[in-house]
Amino acid sequence: MLTDIKNIAAKLAPRLIEIRRHIHSHPELSGQEYQTAAYVAGVLSSCGVHVREGVGKTGVMGELSGQITDERVLAIRTDMDALPIAERTGLDYASQQAGVMHACGHDVHTTVGLGTAMILSELVDNLPGTVRFLFQPAEEIAQGAGWMIADGAMQQVSNILSLHVFPSIPGGSVGIRRGALTAAADDLEITIIGESGHGARPHEAVDAIWIASQVITTLQQAISRTQNPLRPVVLTIGQLNGGRAPNVIADSVKMLGTVRSLHPETHADLPAWIEKIVANVCQMHGGNYEMNYRRGVPSVQNDTGMTQLVESAALEAWGSDRVIYIPEPSLGAEDFSLYLEYAPGMMFRLGVGHPDKPNYPLHHPQFEVDESAIVTGIVTLAYAACKYWE
Repeated sequence: MLTDIKNIAAKLAPRLIEIRRHIHSHPELSGQEYQTAAYVAGVLSSCGVHVREGVGKTGVMGELSGQITDERVLAIRTDMDALPIAERTGLDYASQQAGVMHACGHDVHTTVGLGTAMILSELVDNLPGTVRFLFQPAEEIAQGAGWMIADGAMQQVSNILSLHVFPSIPGGSVGIRRGALTAAADDLEITIIGESGHGARPHEAVDAIWIASQVITTLQQAISRTQNPLRPVVLTIGQLNGGRAPNVIADSVKMLGTVRSLHPETHADLPAWIEKIVANVCQMHGGNYEMNYRRGVPSVQNDTGMTQLVESAALEAWGSDRVIYIPEPSLGAEDFSLYLEYAPGMMFRLGVGHPDKPNYPLHHPQFEVDESAIVTGIVTLAYAACKYWE
């Protein structure tokens, strides 16, 4: 089976490069992936995959059923949206949409999903069960997975696989990590309420800016002293707004930030922990507060069994030299984690680093990939899918 998969992938490689470059040239922002979705649906239909469009607003779902001697359904998820970034790669197939770019590799993800569907459609008579392909919109705003799930994308799904490009490891390598892969990401909004007064008479006012500074400092200190250092928490206040004039003590300050964590238990406790600190600081200095803690997406926790499946497939397909074990999780977020609340699954890293030129990070206007990684991705996924029913 592996030999067949590799042969088909080699035959498809030029076409896959064309697909990737077409998608790269025509990026669409989150929730606006209309042309991309239509293109994906057309490719899937052309290789005999049953297609449902408009799943999760602008998502596409494809289903390929084999002999159904095993009722388990394996889902393969890829994302399609681009970022509001002006591309500076200078490529012949650079973005034709001003200010929009596939700077996170979702053009590669979509291509790998399509290539996997093409391969498995040629081997469908050898599949004991059903593979469901989820082409998801709006990952960059962490909304698309929820939209897809609400439209039934995870009904009857037993397990799920996904991938994400990774410029930090060589093109054509497969990055494996057990357990936590990405962080939970929540939004934090705190308003500190004081009393206005003259800047020359601070004792007659309650300085909201000063209290806000104490809140920020205390939260950062408390992380290092009260949170388990083996369960990291990152709290960043990225926006601070308050005050009306340089000689007027501010009566209100709004702080906006993000909170990242890896462990589910820590994630569950964070809102109450933060609010207790904010309340105590405000009480100490005579102020008040309003707090809005918005849960984002949880941490991606790779399932042991599904990780072993992908690891085994990658080792057989490429050998140990091209399988890299990722030592640390990322504190970036990934809404693939929402699917894992419905079925065990795994996301692997697809190396796209160039051996002979700079490798810019994800979300950089000069980000570009080693396109040889596309074949690596589709062979790994297709072979893992075939091994799934063994």
